[in-house]
Amino acid sequence: MSGSIGLKWDPKNLEIRTKSVEKTLEPLVTQVTTLVNQSGPSKKKKGRSKKAHVLSAAVHKATDNFIVKGEEIAEENPEIRNEMLAAVDEVKKTGEEMHVASQDFAEDPCALTKRGAMVRAARALLSAVTRLLILADMVDVHLLLKTLRLVEDDLERIRNAASQQELLQSFRDYGRSAVELMDQTGRRQADLKDPRRRDDLAAARATLKKNSMMLLTTSKAFVRHPELAAAKSNRDFVYKEVCDAVTTISGIAQATGPSDAHPFEGAGELAAALDEFDQKVIMDPLQYDERRTRPSLEERLESIISGAALMADSSCTREERQEKIVRECNAVRQALQDLLSEYMNNAGRKEPSESLDQAIEHMCKKTRDLRRQLRKAVVDHVSDSFLETNVPLLVLIEAAKAGNQAEVEEYAQVFTEHANKLVEVANLACSMSNNEEGVKFVRMAASQIENLCPQVINAARILAARPRSKVAQENMDVFKEAWERQVRILTEAVDDITTIDDFLAVSESHILEDVNKCVMALQEGDADTLDRTAGAIRGRSARVCNVVISEMDNYEPGDYTERVMDAVNVLKDQVMPYFAEKVEMAVDALSQNPQLEVDENEFIEASRLVYDGVRDIRRAVLMIRDPQDLDIDSEYDEEETISQSETQTKSIASLAGSSYNNSTAYEEDFIQGKTTRQWMQELPEEEKMKIQEQIDVFKVEKEKLEQEIAKWDDSSNDIITLAKQMCMIMMEMTDFTRGRGPLKTTMHVINAAKKISEAGTQLDSVASQIADQCPDSVANEDLKAYLQRIKLYCHQLNITSKVKADVQNIGGELIVSGLDSATSLIMAAKNLMNAVVLAVKASYVASTKFKRHGLKSPLVTWRMKAPEKKPLVRLENPNEVRAKVRKGARNKDIEPVKALSEFDSF
Repeated sequence: MSGSIGLKWDPKNLEIRTKSVEKTLEPLVTQVTTLVNQSGPSKKKKGRSKKAHVLSAAVHKATDNFIVKGEEIAEENPEIRNEMLAAVDEVKKTGEEMHVASQDFAEDPCALTKRGAMVRAARALLSAVTRLLILADMVDVHLLLKTLRLVEDDLERIRNAASQQELLQSFRDYGRSAVELMDQTGRRQADLKDPRRRDDLAAARATLKKNSMMLLTTSKAFVRHPELAAAKSNRDFVYKEVCDAVTTISGIAQATGPSDAHPFEGAGELAAALDEFDQKVIMDPLQYDERRTRPSLEERLESIISGAALMADSSCTREERQEKIVRECNAVRQALQDLLSEYMNNAGRKEPSESLDQAIEHMCKKTRDLRRQLRKAVVDHVSDSFLETNVPLLVLIEAAKAGNQAEVEEYAQVFTEHANKLVEVANLACSMSNNEEGVKFVRMAASQIENLCPQVINAARILAARPRSKVAQENMDVFKEAWERQVRILTEAVDDITTIDDFLAVSESHILEDVNKCVMALQEGDADTLDRTAGAIRGRSARVCNVVISEMDNYEPGDYTERVMDAVNVLKDQVMPYFAEKVEMAVDALSQNPQLEVDENEFIEASRLVYDGVRDIRRAVLMIRDPQDLDIDSEYDEEETISQSETQTKSIASLAGSSYNNSTAYEEDFIQGKTTRQWMQELPEEEKMKIQEQIDVFKVEKEKLEQEIAKWDDSSNDIITLAKQMCMIMMEMTDFTRGRGPLKTTMHVINAAKKISEAGTQLDSVASQIADQCPDSVANEDLKAYLQRIKLYCHQLNITSKVKADVQNIGGELIVSGLDSATSLIMAAKNLMNAVVLAVKASYVASTKFKRHGLKSPLVTWRMKAPEKKPLVRLENPNEVRAKVRKGARNKDIEPVKALSEFDSF
């Protein structure tokens, strides 16, 4: 072996570190194991076993192959020739012993002494072959280390280069050796068994690739401007990054034994503490010990509350959120004391009391509430800090290009604070996440941001000192690109460990705040505040769109993703350009001297459209959430936020002295500070059960309609499109009667009924034309009869949509009832659903089952829908119902009644 490169070779260590060694050894192990497991005489004469002889010969042949390969490797690599030949000799010796022992055993497989001798020989052979393979694997390591040493030598020459020509020549040499090193490291990475070491090698390769060009640029800047300390700092930073990556590759290539845990591994501290606390508070009452259990649980809770207090005291945590966190902390404290008291009362009992079960449930509910507020606090920070992340950088670069060193130092402080805030928020997000892999990734990305920040400032200092230097400009561009890439990685990593539901809820609230600020700034004539706040609104809206688009990539394309993307496109392509136009007009008018008049109503309308657009996106995203899967507390929080949002949104309009969205109707719909939907949640259990019975009947009709429309492609069929639309709106209306879904107030339900009537009118128009074109009088009359039913039930639905929760004050206690209006609405929706199903079937029959003369093409095309593509990674609920592929109708004359009966067979 080379004297300069030593391998950590321990002949006694038989640890298999790579998949290739394991795979090569596997056939021999199988053959030897099968041979050793031969037992008793076979049915052949003289007790001889042909199988044993065959296996013995196979083992001997495999051993000879190992010997030949080992000798070839020894000749090709003189550095390890002696060690390799020694290992080959050991394989020869043990192979011969195994051959003799196996032949003896094959002659007499019942002899225990011969079996024992063969087992000992087999162990020795396997050990010898394993050593040979491990040593052969070390040859690959040796070759990798030789290339690595070339890279180290090239790096040293780059560091010591005194001229641009010398630097470029050294870098060309480095480029060739670095490519070879990354290629060898990639093969090694794929071969390693330890996943942690594979990840570390992948990270080292990425660092080499990312920093190689930066090394050239920073070195050129240093060679050109050696008098600047910032240039040396830039070059040394990148040089150290590359050297550390090379050192990591060397260490992992020669590492033995189990790998050490990465310092960034592990779930978030606060999330893990809450999980552990939830487990500890649930116990058998017989195991409760007042002196030991109470102090332990109280200490754990106080530790959690201390972490929550730190988050509440953070600069970006809003005052309202701080109050909620403090309130939830106190509630958790009280819930724990109540639970411990119940454990005391149940001491010695065989069966826990009902009050203990209630106390446990209450305890878990309060910890969920605290988690929710802490998650929302984290998303508050994320929403504020990861907004316009490139602005501090761009300002810094502009000052540097102008050669203004004083401004560079001033903006460097702002940039540092911005970078520190990103790191702080990333760590806060980690603290509340249970996603260990995601947390590790965020921590690594935040660490790189922390290390890169001062070097970006140094690059700006170089450019400020030499604003006309081409290499200084190139150096700045490289660090700008590196910073933007790293911030993008950190943003995506943070998004991965925060839920989209929390993000959208918080973003909606923040945009509402900013909209109010915009309106106030407009009325006060403050152009700067208006422009700045409107910029924040545009930034938040763009971020909402980007996050939702990324989320939709995780779903199979379908009605859900189409609806969400439609909402995104409306906000991005229609609402935001209109808002930007109104903002520009308002800022221009307010910037004039004297200030020009601005149409406040138009500006308020543009602002309201932005808020409504974000809210529509959120509702579209939450559309497929199963209420049973949602946290009840989260749903309550959503109610609270929406009621506040509606109240605040009305206040936006009142600022300009105008009415907004039927505010009178809104006010009428609020009873004791709650919406009708919130009161519907508080109906008596008996009424809820009766409503649920009606819902179950409605669901039967809904499933019939879904089965019907699921068969057909709606791309050129207005009948199916309108039926889908009506089905979806009717589902939202029935959900309202249970206190769920996107409809919040009676006014919303009335508007939904109007939409159904409009869709029913369109359906009647299209289907009537189909009926008129149908030559069969019976089919014509049937279809028109079903359309009359749709008109009737749409009218009923309009009447019953005025659902009200009757709230009475009896003896100082509020009594809520609303059964009659709710069941009437559900029955009307069920009847309408049934009529739509029959109308769709009859339209199909009238369109396709009769020959028409003199007509060029049908009004609608009935094409069977192609089976949906299956996602590579299944993300949806595995229990969801999938549409089955069905046969299409045959092209032949058929009676209408018989055509309708076909549908029942599907």
